Formats: sequence, structure tokens, C-alpha cells
Amino acid sequence: MDSKAPDIRKATRRRILRLRRYRYVSLSRRVWIRRGVFLLGAIFIGLAAVGFAELANAAQNLYDKILLYSPWLPFIISPLGFASLAYVTARWFPASTGSGIPQVIAARRSKNVTFRKRLLGWPTMIAKIIMTAIALVFGASVGREGPTVQVGASVMYAVAGFAGIGRHNGLVLAGSAAGIAAAFNAPIAGILFAIEEVAKSFAGRINELVIASVAIAGGVSWLLLGNYAYFGEVSAKMTHAADWVAVPVCALIGGVMGGIFSRSLVVLTRRPPQLIARLRRNPALFAGVCGLIVAALSVATGGYASGNGYGQTHAGLVSGDLIPVWYGPFKLLSTLLSSASGIPGGLFSPSLAVGAGLGSMVTPIFTFIEPRALMLMMTVGYFAAVVQSPLTAVVIVMEMTSERNMVIPLMATSLLAAGISRLIQREPLYHALSRGFMPLPHEMQK
Repeated sequence: MDSKAPDIRKATRRRILRLRRYRYVSLSRRVWIRRGVFLLGAIFIGLAAVGFAELANAAQNLYDKILLYSPWLPFIISPLGFASLAYVTARWFPASTGSGIPQVIAARRSKNVTFRKRLLGWPTMIAKIIMTAIALVFGASVGREGPTVQVGASVMYAVAGFAGIGRHNGLVLAGSAAGIAAAFNAPIAGILFAIEEVAKSFAGRINELVIASVAIAGGVSWLLLGNYAYFGEVSAKMTHAADWVAVPVCALIGGVMGGIFSRSLVVLTRRPPQLIARLRRNPALFAGVCGLIVAALSVATGGYASGNGYGQTHAGLVSGDLIPVWYGPFKLLSTLLSSASGIPGGLFSPSLAVGAGLGSMVTPIFTFIEPRALMLMMTVGYFAAVVQSPLTAVVIVMEMTSERNMVIPLMATSLLAAGISRLIQREPLYHALSRGFMPLPHEMQK
């Protein structure tokens, strides 16, 4: 009996510890306060995403009205607007430049509170929303979906500070995922994006924190805007074996063009040639030059090269309307210049538009394939090549279009295109751009 006593005592202690853990999780007032604050944070992300979407749509409509009033006004408002935004951004809100995803990646690499506040603080978040909308009024080829990632991360970071939660990295990651989910009404893509792009690792745990934030923020968006597909219901099929010839073609074109875009943006922002480097020393001047070229592209294309490109992509993918052959390259160039100019604005929606435009370019070659199928594959291929996150690209396009018939062709195109892009730009775009926001050695720690 004496020999069994230690075993009995150990078993009893284990039971007591399990009961204490259960009681702590279930009944602890502090735990439930934290959960309540986290719940409010996820709700705020959903509300912020919906408000941001409405503001961006209004800004896009205002630019369209400006074009109708006078097609030559962009030559005035775009250069001046780009220059003003670049000056304000560089002078007061440097962390609000670009898409916002590189800032989130950089913030997760540091434990320094001051550095993180600079990238994810309330001033940066508010400036991001307002100036992205203003950029659309000035005709910039930008989107609000990437900035919503930074907005989501900022909200969760503020929640963590308010509630005294130490898991800042996890909450920032959860906020990023919730931002994607609420922006596109694509919850699964939000989770995958957090792992594949922001964390850049499949070894990371898809824990309840990320899933809960995505579900709550996506639910708020669903309640306010309805259970919609971002681009609408798309019905595209590949019915014959010969149709698969388009997969390597779309992967090659999308991979090369997406890789060139990523490489060019990294070079222009991180390692510019000498002439451009001189111009970039004056942010307002460089942005003004970019704005002038974007205005010329916008006027030449009747406004197609400006804005987020949602209308053109929707018409191509849902209605099967052929997009002008010049749209893809022109949209790529205007998006590149808008992103390199230093003004706030994202790449997601314009990149999807470029992909749809490139897909429309090859429809005269593959007359035996449904145009919508080609545009869908090229959209996935180009987007996967730009961000080099192939699984996220497939899922996000599937959720945005409610398309389930082309899972295998889309996956094949995405993987091939991302691989081709890596031959041109080895480091993924957002991670390469995040080096511009990297903390100094003393900012890596607390």
C-alpha cells in the first residue's frame, strides 16, 4: 500500500491542477474581461471595414463625376493631389504610405512599444483611411483592401493595449486576418492570408484567436452589407481537355507580368536608379510626376486606368464582357506609379483588375475557351505572382466570385505563376517592402 501512495498523491495533484485550470478559464473575471474587449475589437474591425468601403466607393464615384465634368481635369488634380498627399504622408504620417501590409509585417518583428505605435497607432490608422479615399478622388490606381489589413491590425493592437493583453503578435495577426475577411467578405481567405502572407509560415497555429476575429469581423460586414460575393456570382467552366492548354499560358503571362510588377515596385521604392533617386529626395516632386503620368493614362483610357478597377473586373468576370486589350498593361503601369509615389493605397483590387485585363487580352487566341474562365485564371495567376501567396490567391478569388467549378485549374495556374514570379523577384513583395519600415536594432526589443 505504501508503494502506491505516491502515485495516488500525484494523480490527485493532477486532478486539482486540471480543475484549477478549468476554473481559471471558465470563471476568471479577468479572462472574461479580456475576451469581451477582444470581441469589441473584432466588431470595430468589421464596422471600420464597412465604413472604409463606403467612403472609398464614394471617392471613386466622385472621380468618375470629375471625368464627366471635364476629361482634362485629371492633368491638374492628379499631379497636385499626388504631391500634396506625398508631402503630408512623408511629413506627418510616414507609416501610412503604401498598402499597409508591409507595416504590419514590420510591426510583428519588433517588441518595441514606441516603434509599434508608430506603425499601428490611431493617428496612422485614421490617416490611412482618409488619405486612401482622397487618393481615389485624385485618380490614383489604388484599393482599400490592403489598407484595411493595417486598420484591422491597428484596432487589435489598440485593444491589446487597452485590455493589458500581452499577446500583441497574435492579436495583430488576428486583426490582419479580420481586415481581409471584412474587406472582401472572404473569411477563409482571411485566415490563409494571415498564415501564408503575414506570418509567411504554415507551421503557425491557426488558433481560436485568428478564427474568432475573422468570424466576428466578417459577421459584422455580413450583417451590414449582406452575404454578398465581392465580384458577384461567376459561372465559368473548362469543359474540354484542350481547355487546359490555357493553364500554362495564363501562368506564364501572369507570372512574368506579376513578377515584373513586384520587381519594379521594389526597385523604385528600395533601390531606385540614380535619376529616380534624385527625384525621390523630394517626395512631393516625385509624387507629382507620378500623378501626371497617371493622369495621362487615365485621360487616354477614359478613366479606366484610375481607381480600384472594380467595375471593369466585375464586368469581365460576371458578365463576360471583353475588356479593351490595352487595359491590363495600362492598369499595371498606373498601379505601379501610384504605389511607388509614396501615397497611401493598396494593391489588391487593382491587381485583380490587371489580371482580368490580361486575361481579356488572350481571349482572341483561345477562342474555344470561355472568356470568363480565361479571365479568372489570369486574375489568379497575376495576383499570385504579385503577392507570391498562391493558396491565398486561389481562395480569395473563389470566395469573391462564389466559383467552385474551376478549383483545380485555378490552383495549378496560381502555383505555376507564383513559381515563375520568384525567378524574377526572389523575395515576396510585401516582405521586401517591409524592409523600408524595419525597426532599428534598438527597436527590435522592448
